[in-house]
Amino acid sequence: MHVRKFRVGDEAALFKVYYSAIHQIASRDYSSPQIEAWAPADLDGRIWQTRIRGINPFVIEADGLLIAYADLQENGYIDHFFVSGDHPRQGAGRLLMETIHENAKRQSLKMLTSEVSRTAQQFFEHFGFEVVEQR
Repeated sequence: MHVRKFRVGDEAALFKVYYSAIHQIASRDYSSPQIEAWAPADLDGRIWQTRIRGINPFVIEADGLLIAYADLQENGYIDHFFVSGDHPRQGAGRLLMETIHENAKRQSLKMLTSEVSRTAQQFFEHFGFEVVEQR
């Protein structure tokens, strides 16, 4: 398992990570209509491509497969943080979070922020995040 930066052409594989994370993992904490609204199977590929290229994430690759990804924006905001539903609890999330923290330190970011799901809340708290507001 190793971390690398996003490459053009990764978009479809990252959609599979996103979709499986939400449908297989987050679905424990959300209703079916919420899951479908969050990650519809028929999401427009151009919209997804633009979004992923815009956030320019780190990706985790294992045995030639992309299994997780997360971004760190210039202001310290983490917009996406997803581990494939086929690869939970195998260290990919930890590796991504360590990568984010290392890069934040290099960029002299004083604070990291994110809006995370109920499913991810405990994981983020483990890495020093505090819940400010729940919606």
